[in-house]
Amino acid sequence: MFYIFYITTRSWDLALQNQTTMRAALLIQRWYRQYVARLEMRRRCTWNIFQSIEYAGEQDQIKLYNFFGYLMDHFTPNNICRNVDWERYFCYKSIEVPKLYSGPHLSFPITCSNAAELVEAFKNKQQLHSRYVLQLLGETWRLLRILPNISQISTCHSKEITICGDLHGHLEDLLLVFYKNGLPSSEKPYVFNGDFVDRGKDSLEILLILFSFLLVYPNDVHLNRGNHEDHIVNLRYGFTKEVLGKYRLHGKKILKLLQKIFSWLPLATVIDNKVLVLHGGISDTTDLHLISRVDRHKRQNRSGITDSDLEDDDPTTKPVDSSRRRVHSLTHSSSTGTRHEVQRRSLQGLNNRVTCSVEEELKERRRQAGLSQSYGDLRNSLANSDSDPDSGELLESYGDEWKQIVDMLWSDPMPQDGCVPNEVRGGGCYWGPDVTEEVLRRHNLTLLIRSHECKQEGYEFCHNRRVLTIFSASNYYEVGSNRGAYIRMGPDLVPHFIQYQANRATRALTLRQSVGRTERSALRALREKLFAHKSELISSFQEYDPENTGLISLGHWACAMEAVLRLGLPWRVLRTQLVGDTLDGMLDYHLWFRELAITEPNTEVRFTNTQILLETMYKHHSNLETIFRIIDTDNSGLISFEEFRQTWKLLSSHLQTEISDEAISDLAVSIDFNKDGSIDINEFMEAFRLVGGDLLQNEGDPH
Repeated sequence: MFYIFYITTRSWDLALQNQTTMRAALLIQRWYRQYVARLEMRRRCTWNIFQSIEYAGEQDQIKLYNFFGYLMDHFTPNNICRNVDWERYFCYKSIEVPKLYSGPHLSFPITCSNAAELVEAFKNKQQLHSRYVLQLLGETWRLLRILPNISQISTCHSKEITICGDLHGHLEDLLLVFYKNGLPSSEKPYVFNGDFVDRGKDSLEILLILFSFLLVYPNDVHLNRGNHEDHIVNLRYGFTKEVLGKYRLHGKKILKLLQKIFSWLPLATVIDNKVLVLHGGISDTTDLHLISRVDRHKRQNRSGITDSDLEDDDPTTKPVDSSRRRVHSLTHSSSTGTRHEVQRRSLQGLNNRVTCSVEEELKERRRQAGLSQSYGDLRNSLANSDSDPDSGELLESYGDEWKQIVDMLWSDPMPQDGCVPNEVRGGGCYWGPDVTEEVLRRHNLTLLIRSHECKQEGYEFCHNRRVLTIFSASNYYEVGSNRGAYIRMGPDLVPHFIQYQANRATRALTLRQSVGRTERSALRALREKLFAHKSELISSFQEYDPENTGLISLGHWACAMEAVLRLGLPWRVLRTQLVGDTLDGMLDYHLWFRELAITEPNTEVRFTNTQILLETMYKHHSNLETIFRIIDTDNSGLISFEEFRQTWKLLSSHLQTEISDEAISDLAVSIDFNKDGSIDINEFMEAFRLVGGDLLQNEGDPH
């Protein structure tokens, strides 16, 4: 009897213990799910911050395309007209390789072993001599000029095609792809889907590697053009600076040759007549037949107006088939009518014109060249002209061609049906699932593979799995922000994904550490935006504070933040990271700015309108650097006080921002660290920066 009682009691205790254990396990599971959900919410907010700031920068860049293009023409005139003359200009034969040179050597025609050696050399941080760079780029230029607008490739039973997305100068990602997947070869074909350059520090090395394999395997390596393969875009996003820093003597020549190469890159690739691979996307007017026939040897400005490129006046260098011609800059058109008249000028020559708008100067330039200010203006002028009855049809053709290409390079998918202008990026369009279905049906395609957008996992399906985004630059925004990925596709045309993280330190981070690190970086970038718009934010806050109490509600704070910054961010969710203590739900916005540490920098130099000047400079520091590098035609890294002043006047006139001459002069003196009357561009860009959330002005040490 006792034995039975003991067994019963023991079983009851075990049951209670198991029940307690199960309950504890459920509580831990529930807590962990909530913990992961909170981290995921933080990660998504962080992602939105990075992406919104990135797209706002691209929108700003597009708005200034014609302005930058005008400066490029004004300070770096193009007096070479024919390909035969360009061949002589790009000639490498007068450049000797010194005996002390320890980097890789290339022989031409280039071989697969040369390409493999180049990969190994760049892996070991070696630099290719400028003679070999120009020779390699020259051979690439000649090859690209005979390729079609849309490459047609096919799989077979023994082959898989590898498709890579944006690399953006991340050489470590490309090397990791080659390590995992193998080097390009006739048995291992690759498609690289644009945006090879900008943002990262090894863009040129990536190009040289890809071009070398293209020369060895022209039928098995395919390069599509991205929106960053454009010399105007490169001025802002780092590639121009990278090339000039690595090749100070021949950098300008290398950049000019790369400009031509970019203009001849193919626009898309079709696999087995079923899978379309292009960089950005499509629109409701996308016509691959038109794109394959388009005459892309002509330049177009952002209004879509064609400007003949005189280099094609040389019949010996024209491709046999007009459908094989390629696109030049999609963003800017130079005036051929005045090309031979424009000589190297200084900003002093513009002194009498800066009082009027730069837009008026641009308009006058286009008028002299026979171009109107906009597409609509030109349409009206041609419609009213009796001299050429076919001019209207010609304009429609040019406009259609221009729109097709911009849509291919700049567009993004959206979940809703329809097709609307992409106001977020400022170029291309947003297209919906209905447009995808129609374009794929019209061309008898089954899948669209594109890049152009960073994805947290490196890839993402949308539109009922008919559109696939692939992005190959891991750690794009910050270490740990995203994975990279590439696609392997066999004859069944089913995509298989390989994901990776190129940075080893990232793999050791926990989820919480990774999210925290990325979040801090995103908030630091957002604080920079807040400083650049401080005066506008204060004014907006004061609209909700008519009695000037210095207090506003958190709801009004969120509304004002979005009204000024226009980033489309969930400000109420971000409130906990950006706003500290409140008084009964009311925010002291002056105290809030002080707590964010984005007030005026602590500096001994004081000048008129300090706050306005600092905010304007910080808001447009990328544009200022772009202008400085255009003006610095001798690549000395220095500009004079007068050029500095005129640069400010040009930009402020274009942006309709009033900055006094006294404030500009005081700023120039304050950042002339060695007091030699010139300003170092790199030191200027470091003069104002946020460090650990604090904006500092570096006074420098003259000693």
